[in-house]
Amino acid sequence: MPRYERSVRVAADFEDVWEFHSRGEGLVALTPDWFDLRIEATYGPDGDPDPEVLEEGAVIHSSVRPFGVGPRQRWTSEIVERRREDGRALFRDRMVDGPFPRWEHTHRFVEEGTGTRVEDRVEYELPGGPVGRALGPLGVVGFEPMFRYRHRRTRDLLE
Repeated sequence: MPRYERSVRVAADFEDVWEFHSRGEGLVALTPDWFDLRIEATYGPDGDPDPEVLEEGAVIHSSVRPFGVGPRQRWTSEIVERRREDGRALFRDRMVDGPFPRWEHTHRFVEEGTGTRVEDRVEYELPGGPVGRALGPLGVVGFEPMFRYRHRRTRDLLE
Protein backbone atom coordinates (compact mmCIF):
# COMPACT_ATOMS: atom_id res chain seq x y z
CA MET A 1 0.00 0.00 0.00
CA PRO A 2 1.47 3.40 -0.94
CA ARG A 3 2.33 5.79 1.86
CA TYR A 4 3.06 9.51 1.98
CA GLU A 5 4.91 11.10 4.92
CA ARG A 6 5.91 14.66 5.74
CA SER A 7 6.83 16.53 8.92
CA VAL A 8 7.56 20.05 10.06
CA ARG A 9 8.79 21.66 13.26
CA VAL A 10 6.54 24.44 14.50
CA ALA A 11 7.90 27.00 16.95
CA ALA A 12 4.74 26.81 19.05
CA ASP A 13 3.69 25.23 22.31
CA PHE A 14 2.66 21.57 22.10
CA GLU A 15 -0.69 22.29 23.84
CA ASP A 16 -1.58 24.99 21.32
CA VAL A 17 -0.69 22.82 18.33
CA TRP A 18 -2.59 19.81 19.68
CA GLU A 19 -5.68 21.89 20.52
CA PHE A 20 -5.69 23.56 17.09
CA HIS A 21 -5.64 20.20 15.32
CA SER A 22 -8.36 18.77 17.57
CA ARG A 23 -11.09 20.95 16.10
CA GLY A 24 -12.89 21.04 12.76
CA GLU A 25 -11.88 24.67 12.30
CA GLY A 26 -8.25 23.52 12.12
CA LEU A 27 -9.03 21.28 9.17
CA VAL A 28 -10.67 24.11 7.27
CA ALA A 29 -7.85 26.55 8.10
CA LEU A 30 -5.21 24.11 6.79
CA THR A 31 -6.91 23.19 3.52
CA PRO A 32 -5.89 25.23 0.45
CA ASP A 33 -8.61 27.47 -0.97
CA TRP A 34 -8.31 25.78 -4.38
CA PHE A 35 -9.66 22.60 -2.74
CA ASP A 36 -12.95 24.38 -1.92
CA LEU A 37 -13.54 22.33 1.25
CA ARG A 38 -16.90 22.49 2.97
CA ILE A 39 -17.64 20.82 6.28
CA GLU A 40 -21.24 19.70 5.75
CA ALA A 41 -21.78 18.14 9.21
CA THR A 42 -19.80 16.85 12.16
CA TYR A 43 -20.98 14.41 14.81
CA GLY A 44 -19.37 13.35 18.05
CA PRO A 45 -19.00 9.69 19.04
CA ASP A 46 -22.38 9.92 20.82
CA GLY A 47 -24.08 11.27 17.67
CA ASP A 48 -24.39 14.84 18.94
CA PRO A 49 -23.83 17.44 16.20
CA ASP A 50 -20.93 19.89 16.12
CA PRO A 51 -18.65 18.57 18.87
CA GLU A 52 -16.10 21.03 20.21
CA VAL A 53 -13.29 18.45 20.01
CA LEU A 54 -12.95 15.69 17.43
CA GLU A 55 -12.72 12.66 19.72
CA GLU A 56 -12.34 9.03 18.72
CA GLY A 57 -15.58 8.01 17.05
CA ALA A 58 -16.36 11.49 15.66
CA VAL A 59 -17.56 11.59 12.05
CA ILE A 60 -16.93 14.45 9.63
CA HIS A 61 -19.02 14.82 6.49
CA SER A 62 -17.35 17.15 4.01
CA SER A 63 -17.16 17.87 0.31
CA VAL A 64 -14.51 19.24 -2.00
CA ARG A 65 -14.44 20.65 -5.50
CA PRO A 66 -10.77 21.00 -6.47
CA PHE A 67 -10.08 23.98 -8.72
CA GLY A 68 -13.84 24.51 -9.10
CA VAL A 69 -13.99 21.71 -11.67
CA GLY A 70 -16.68 19.06 -11.85
CA PRO A 71 -19.27 18.15 -9.27
CA ARG A 72 -18.52 18.33 -5.54
CA GLN A 73 -16.96 15.15 -4.20
CA ARG A 74 -18.28 13.83 -0.89
CA TRP A 75 -15.80 12.77 1.76
CA THR A 76 -16.76 11.18 5.08
CA SER A 77 -14.06 10.54 7.68
CA GLU A 78 -14.14 8.94 11.10
CA ILE A 79 -11.64 9.58 13.88
CA VAL A 80 -10.61 5.99 14.60
CA GLU A 81 -7.91 6.70 17.18
CA ARG A 82 -6.97 9.59 19.43
CA ARG A 83 -4.44 9.45 22.25
CA ARG A 84 -2.06 11.63 24.16
CA GLU A 85 0.74 10.93 26.64
CA ASP A 86 3.81 12.81 27.92
CA GLY A 87 4.50 15.32 25.16
CA ARG A 88 3.28 13.01 22.40
CA ALA A 89 -0.14 12.78 20.79
CA LEU A 90 -1.81 11.41 17.70
CA PHE A 91 -5.10 11.06 16.02
CA ARG A 92 -5.97 8.96 13.02
CA ASP A 93 -8.83 9.53 10.63
CA ARG A 94 -10.08 7.04 8.07
CA MET A 95 -12.14 7.87 5.01
CA VAL A 96 -15.31 5.77 5.20
CA ASP A 97 -16.88 7.21 2.05
CA GLY A 98 -15.26 9.22 -0.70
CA PRO A 99 -13.09 9.24 -3.80
CA PHE A 100 -10.34 6.86 -2.57
CA PRO A 101 -10.79 3.11 -2.04
CA ARG A 102 -8.57 3.56 1.03
CA TRP A 103 -7.34 6.65 2.90
CA GLU A 104 -6.00 6.66 6.43
CA HIS A 105 -4.28 9.77 7.78
CA THR A 106 -2.24 9.67 10.98
CA HIS A 107 -1.43 13.03 12.56
CA ARG A 108 1.38 12.86 15.16
CA PHE A 109 2.57 15.63 17.46
CA VAL A 110 5.81 15.49 19.42
CA GLU A 111 6.94 18.11 21.91
CA GLU A 112 10.47 19.30 21.03
CA GLY A 113 11.68 21.77 23.63
CA THR A 114 9.68 24.95 23.11
CA GLY A 115 8.31 23.71 19.77
CA THR A 116 6.31 20.86 18.34
CA ARG A 117 7.02 18.42 15.54
CA VAL A 118 3.94 17.79 13.37
CA GLU A 119 4.08 14.56 11.38
CA ASP A 120 1.60 13.44 8.74
CA ARG A 121 1.39 9.92 7.37
CA VAL A 122 -1.17 8.92 4.77
CA GLU A 123 -1.72 5.35 3.63
CA TYR A 124 -3.90 5.32 0.54
CA GLU A 125 -5.09 3.55 -2.56
CA LEU A 126 -5.88 5.54 -5.69
CA PRO A 127 -9.18 4.91 -7.51
CA GLY A 128 -9.17 2.90 -10.72
CA GLY A 129 -8.66 -0.67 -9.55
CA PRO A 130 -5.49 -2.29 -10.91
CA VAL A 131 -4.46 0.87 -12.79
CA GLY A 132 -4.89 2.99 -9.64
CA ARG A 133 -2.84 0.50 -7.64
CA ALA A 134 -0.09 0.57 -10.26
CA LEU A 135 -0.04 4.39 -10.21
CA GLY A 136 -0.28 4.59 -6.39
CA PRO A 137 3.34 5.63 -5.78
CA LEU A 138 2.74 8.67 -8.03
CA GLY A 139 0.16 10.00 -5.55
CA VAL A 140 2.97 11.98 -3.96
CA VAL A 141 2.76 14.38 -6.92
CA GLY A 142 -0.67 15.52 -5.72
CA PHE A 143 -0.07 15.18 -1.99
CA GLU A 144 3.18 17.12 -1.73
CA PRO A 145 1.78 20.59 -2.63
CA MET A 146 -1.21 20.09 -0.33
CA PHE A 147 0.85 19.00 2.67
CA ARG A 148 3.52 21.63 2.02
CA TYR A 149 0.70 24.20 2.18
CA ARG A 150 -0.76 22.62 5.35
CA HIS A 151 2.59 22.73 7.14
CA ARG A 152 3.40 26.27 6.03
CA ARG A 153 -0.07 27.38 7.11
CA THR A 154 0.32 25.64 10.49
CA ARG A 155 3.50 27.64 11.08
CA ASP A 156 1.89 30.88 9.92
CA LEU A 157 -1.11 30.46 12.22
CA LEU A 158 0.63 29.13 15.34
CA GLU A 159 4.11 30.63 15.48
